[in-house]
Amino acid sequence: MPSPGRASPVCAVLGETSPLIIAPVGASAVIVFAIPASPLAQPWPVIGGNMIAAFIGLACAWLIHDPTWAAALAASLALAIMSLTRSLHPPGGAVAMTAALGEPIVAKWGLLFPPVPVAVNSAAMVAAGVLFHRLLRRSYPHRPLPSPGAAAPTFVAADIDEALQQMGESFDIARADLERLLEQAELNAHQRRLRSTIT
Repeated sequence: MPSPGRASPVCAVLGETSPLIIAPVGASAVIVFAIPASPLAQPWPVIGGNMIAAFIGLACAWLIHDPTWAAALAASLALAIMSLTRSLHPPGGAVAMTAALGEPIVAKWGLLFPPVPVAVNSAAMVAAGVLFHRLLRRSYPHRPLPSPGAAAPTFVAADIDEALQQMGESFDIARADLERLLEQAELNAHQRRLRSTIT
């Protein structure tokens, strides 16, 4: 930790009142670049989830004077509200804690902390993700592939929903992608059975 009279290297470069880079966006980068098909990596969770979390963190910092309790509550509320708004993004928990722990540099931004460093960082990350995946000929933002278009599958959408409910687990895959995966697996099994019949 830097001594009180001394600026950290980051502050020396960016200026004490201008935190234009926030550390949690590094975690966002891993998700956007490494698992672009994940629901957690899509633009709304990255930008919206991080902004929502930042507002929650600031609110907790203003309402709760103990930084430990403020940070813990901020991360918990951020998780709940991101889930409700379909903007769940794991680095949002770190954004909420960053805002709640505050320090003078976050407090100086006040209500501008979510839109300026947080939203700007997040939007830049999404834009970089779009460019990167376009160069690699990947789809980002992610769009589910079309159905294989062979024989109708033996299951319907309600069967998938029921199976997910019975398993009682959360999976890091969009519902449409899961359905497409199962259709492809069923088509592959059908083709394998046909080949074994012919031979």
